Amino acid sequence: MKKKLLFVMNNLTCGGAEKSLISLLETIDYSLYNVDLFLFKHEGIFINKLPKEVRLLQGPMNYKYFDMPIKKSLMELIKKRDFKTSFYRMVLGYLAKTENNGAIIEQKVWKYMSRSIDEINKEYDAVIGFQEKNPIYFCVDKVKANRKIGWIHTDYNKLGIDFRKEKVYFGQLDYIVTVSEELVNILKSNFPEYEEKFVCIHNIVSSKMIRKMSLEQVEFKTEGDKSISLISVGRLAKEKGLDISLEAVDRLVKKGYDIKWYLIGEGNVRKELERSIKERKLEERIILLGLKENPYPYIRQSDIYIQTSRYEGKSISIDEAKILAKPIVITNFETADNHIKNHIDGLIAEMDSISVADHLEKLINDEMLRRKFINSLTEEELGTEDEIGNLYKLINSKI
Repeated sequence: MKKKLLFVMNNLTCGGAEKSLISLLETIDYSLYNVDLFLFKHEGIFINKLPKEVRLLQGPMNYKYFDMPIKKSLMELIKKRDFKTSFYRMVLGYLAKTENNGAIIEQKVWKYMSRSIDEINKEYDAVIGFQEKNPIYFCVDKVKANRKIGWIHTDYNKLGIDFRKEKVYFGQLDYIVTVSEELVNILKSNFPEYEEKFVCIHNIVSSKMIRKMSLEQVEFKTEGDKSISLISVGRLAKEKGLDISLEAVDRLVKKGYDIKWYLIGEGNVRKELERSIKERKLEERIILLGLKENPYPYIRQSDIYIQTSRYEGKSISIDEAKILAKPIVITNFETADNHIKNHIDGLIAEMDSISVADHLEKLINDEMLRRKFINSLTEEELGTEDEIGNLYKLINSKI
């Protein structure tokens, strides 16, 4: 008899965790498992990538009121005479004005928002909250399952989260998965009482699929364009350190380098980026491509992959660039050594624009070094499809 699994996620927008979930769902053996998916919002470019075997459950009816402007949400709720949800929405509005940390807001709001969300009326063999905070809280509070698993994709030392509130939920999970050994150690140091629950399962990345998808024909660089092309893929967010890359590109352009930097993704710093690009007169040098359902042809056709994050858990985009054998420059965030072997398959710069510019300049000028990195990456075994077996072990284990 097939086992019943439920995955819980915020949405399927363009992000590493969302991409990781799609890869996992594409790898599951559906002859052994029936899979349901619960999303707080039915949105994102990966919605149409869901395998046909996955049953997408109806989202929570009242969640939209916590995700729209307060004036509009209150008008709709009062019109419906839903005064309880109106009060909870006003609490969120107050917290948004008095608390700067989004992680803390999400923790506090769940207490109120959850009262407007129904439980899942079905029992599962296992439920997996596939992202920190709300998906994990939902698994604990709203789902009946024999096995409850939380999945964490980020560095808790950088999240600014209230560990006391997390302990309440961690205590009710059977396992807590994260995506690198370094992140396991970070969690163990902060939550030593749950040391036995922490497990590493690497992001599932299919090298065969990525290489095949990279061959798709797309309109990218114009014919005859001889400029050196840099590319980055990910959310346009402060933690991604895009300002560092922008300043580095500006430095190189002023030194006379013929370079262009392409960014794939969307996020809340887009307007700030556009303003900085205009102020520095870099409109012809920095191109925001927006979301791309298939970013791989753009990576394949670029010369250098750059990611100047302030922190990362385990970046899928860097792994994908490695699969496509791109010379890479990243910053020295805490888990950088888990992504790149410095001077073997890429370069690790310090977290400032001068160092990043120097490392890019070195790659641009040294064709032999670029070739060395390409050869090294071509020889690496980078697919991780076998990681699905580690999830099966957790689902089927006896605690």
